[in-house]
Amino acid sequence: MAAMKLPHSPRLIQGRQSLVPFPASTMLFPKPPSSPLYNYSFATSSGFLTRTLALFSPGIVACKSSSLRGVRGNQSRIRSASVQRVAEELMEDQSKYSLFSGDSIRRRFLDFYASRDHKILPSASLVPDDPTVLLTIAGMLPFKPIFLGKIPRQVPRATTAQRCIRTNDVENVGRTARHHTFFEMLGNFSFGDYFKKEAIQWSWELSTKEFQLPPERLWISVYEDDDEAFEIWHKEVGVPVDHIKRMGADDNFWMSGATGPCGPCSEIYYDFHPERGTADVDLGDDTRFIEFYNLVFMEYNKKDDGTLEPLKQKNIDTGLGLERMARILQKVPNNYETDLIYPIIEKASALANISYPLADEQTKLKLKVVGDHLRAIVYLISDGVLPSNIGRGYVVRRLIRRVVRAGRSLGIKGERRDNLEGAVLPIIAEKVIELSTHIDPDVKIKAPRILEELKKEELNFVQTLERGETLLEKMLADASSNAEKSGTVPCLSGKDAFLLYDTFGFPVELTTEIAEEQGVTVDMNGFDIEMENQRRLSRAAHNVVKLAVEDGTNLTNNINKTEFVGYDTLSTQAVVESLMVNGSPVIQVSEGNDIEVLLNKTPFYAESGGQIGDHGFLYVTGGEKQQTAVVEIKDVQKSLGDLFIHKGTIQEGVLEVGREVEAVVDAKLRQRAKVHHTATHLLQAALKKLISQEISQAGSLVAFDRLRFDFNYGHALTDTQIEEIEQLINGWIEASTSLKTKVMPLNDAKEAGAIAMFGEKYGEQVRVVEVPGVSMELCGGTHVSNTSEIRVFKIISEQGIASGVRRIEAVAGEAFIEYINVRESQMKNLCSMLKVKAEEVTTRVEKLLEELRMSRTEVANLRTKAAEYKALMIANKAFEVGTSQKIRVLVESLDDVDADSLKAAAENLIDTLQDPAAVILGSCPDEGKVSLVAAFTPAVVDLGIQAGKFIGPIAKLCGGGGGGRPNFAQAGGRKPENLPSALEKAREDIISILSQKTS
Repeated sequence: MAAMKLPHSPRLIQGRQSLVPFPASTMLFPKPPSSPLYNYSFATSSGFLTRTLALFSPGIVACKSSSLRGVRGNQSRIRSASVQRVAEELMEDQSKYSLFSGDSIRRRFLDFYASRDHKILPSASLVPDDPTVLLTIAGMLPFKPIFLGKIPRQVPRATTAQRCIRTNDVENVGRTARHHTFFEMLGNFSFGDYFKKEAIQWSWELSTKEFQLPPERLWISVYEDDDEAFEIWHKEVGVPVDHIKRMGADDNFWMSGATGPCGPCSEIYYDFHPERGTADVDLGDDTRFIEFYNLVFMEYNKKDDGTLEPLKQKNIDTGLGLERMARILQKVPNNYETDLIYPIIEKASALANISYPLADEQTKLKLKVVGDHLRAIVYLISDGVLPSNIGRGYVVRRLIRRVVRAGRSLGIKGERRDNLEGAVLPIIAEKVIELSTHIDPDVKIKAPRILEELKKEELNFVQTLERGETLLEKMLADASSNAEKSGTVPCLSGKDAFLLYDTFGFPVELTTEIAEEQGVTVDMNGFDIEMENQRRLSRAAHNVVKLAVEDGTNLTNNINKTEFVGYDTLSTQAVVESLMVNGSPVIQVSEGNDIEVLLNKTPFYAESGGQIGDHGFLYVTGGEKQQTAVVEIKDVQKSLGDLFIHKGTIQEGVLEVGREVEAVVDAKLRQRAKVHHTATHLLQAALKKLISQEISQAGSLVAFDRLRFDFNYGHALTDTQIEEIEQLINGWIEASTSLKTKVMPLNDAKEAGAIAMFGEKYGEQVRVVEVPGVSMELCGGTHVSNTSEIRVFKIISEQGIASGVRRIEAVAGEAFIEYINVRESQMKNLCSMLKVKAEEVTTRVEKLLEELRMSRTEVANLRTKAAEYKALMIANKAFEVGTSQKIRVLVESLDDVDADSLKAAAENLIDTLQDPAAVILGSCPDEGKVSLVAAFTPAVVDLGIQAGKFIGPIAKLCGGGGGGRPNFAQAGGRKPENLPSALEKAREDIISILSQKTS
């Protein structure tokens, strides 16, 4: 929102500290009486400092900052000392300002409702159990069955920080201040417990007291017929009538989807410009308002016919947008510049050598797309959604391609490090993963798989992107030129849009987006017609492609489809049809270069149907005057349907277009792939036979060292089921059954009962692989001739990767032998360490664990007793506060006492001092850790003093936070050096508060 400006005063700096109180003023962040020291290292490393400096005084920003390396012109000659000097000046007054971090807002929200008897529940997966929606789009979705009365409630009240994905308005990402694909919805829920009154009062208390938003800046919307909500807001909460707006069903009647729970809702808006007055107010004005809290009063269920039926119990579903609240509290112009997203944008800016604060709006838009989409991509992949052309997988693929295009247009280039091969997304995604700790801790655990998927998908897309972009630019130029001549509106034909989709992998949405940027429309009706024709026609029409070199000349006009002979032989003579280096056609390539080779025929299997591509060599031999070349092939991919692209490195010699080569597949690796592919078929058959006929494949990997099979099933397999599956498959292997392979019409194969392999595309004629009496599948992969070649099968893991999706990893054949040898070596080492035989390892480990448990219990008991003893020793240090009522107060440090023992000591002291009494204790149990506890007797609580609220600000002085009940609260921190001053502050505050309350 352009109207939301940072203050002119250069003293405001953003950080990760607590929120300061707001007086009744139009100023969003007034000066508080005091606040903790600001973390300078965070300010500089996070970019908030440099961003703020750049906005206030762009001329003093130094290019040495990683986020500002691309600042051009005179700035490149300014020494970094300028920033240091200004930063030091800003630090002088920094203690007067502090803001909430995104993590702090999330924690404060959950603690607020936990103190009101709400159970804090973890975020559900982005892949919902609900079949009516593709992804988790709202915080209430995991509770829909409870709201519908289909399953009983487990708790009457709950609160969550739910990860959500919405892509229905993906084109608005970056264009507005608030739209996202991935966001967090903070929610509090009542399952037939409290209703409107409590929900409204608590939302107001949270907003105005916990987050200290000025009441005069808050506006309320209610459903036009909801008089009850209107009266509660006005008469019980005290919101003026001119700040409450009645709105229609489109705005204030909430529904979870086409069907399901629904009801009137009430929303809280923040006003950035109260000076505009209250006349003719439009709450939908994004330049003035932002809706941050939505309260749904769930009373009905919308049926398939559109009618509403009352729910058996009235429920509350609320949602507070974390990114929106962070924007308000951190006082930045849009959600993207909060600490939840801005570090990702900074990472992208650094790679592009761009200064975000000084960039134009179009550049900022692209950086925002990168920051937003990568969050969505990382969390989706973490939850098991992998890129594909259907369903959820298409969402991920589309977002990845949007990010790749945005990054390339910004000039972001990949660093060839950590085997990334020039991929950019994994580098930026590392920042997303770094920020994920408090959102989803599993993301860091799954980081290697996430980064690998990003790398693979990006590199696959980039291979065709450059050619596709060049072609699209020409198409758009032609469309504009033709329109200018004819005086019509520029329009890209459906045929051209389909060519980009089918040949170059361009999602039609991406084509539409690029065309729109140049003022060209797309004929979507024509595109749909081409899609329908494609389903009926053979892919033979796509066997010809033009490969143009940079000067525009054609390397070749007729590259025919590659003839695959790999089912029958592992070597063949072939002719080099084309060579490419970094995606560009060349005539000749010398030793040491990575290349892509197109042959007229090949024995190499190209990756498809889950099976990875073959490895091997290309050999060029000849007479004395002919050069000899050896090319190591490391991967083979399909392109344009039937072109096999052999990826490898020239080990020696020179390779030229037109040269004859001997193509030789690595026979041992091919055998491993064959073994694992046939074993995958047997695994699917066993799962259907023993577990459920409803099981269907959701993904697979056939590699040289293992197989991976994903399938739809809602429960973990038991150890007994896994053993039964292994026994059944090994029985089929031992039966030495010969496989049958035949090619037949697709309809005949389906009638015969053949099932399709995940991710495979089929023409009119299909290849059917049958293990007689066991399985029959449509499959283009390579397989053993007889099941006995598999030798043995072993499941090494079974786990859930997403809601309703399980994954089995297994080994067979030679890979099984390697697996057993590694485990045998590990067992020998373990036996040596424990000095026992293999059969005694389990007993020995159980005994050691029991001894460890007992030791820990003894240590804990001793620590508790020691803490209680220390507490008795310091009880005489208690002093009295108050005039009308004498209250015993004790504020002390117990050195290195752990958190549990500190709690026991506080409870012991409360009993010793008796009511009325207040005890605040602190300790440093470990390096870099602080523990705090506050315990108040009933008489103190009756004065209106709550331990949970008291201890939070004290903990923030130690770099942490916490809370709890009114009579007892615990907190922690990361800055032990600040504990003495924090306890002194606690002493001053408790004396001041109690003195006022008892005067």
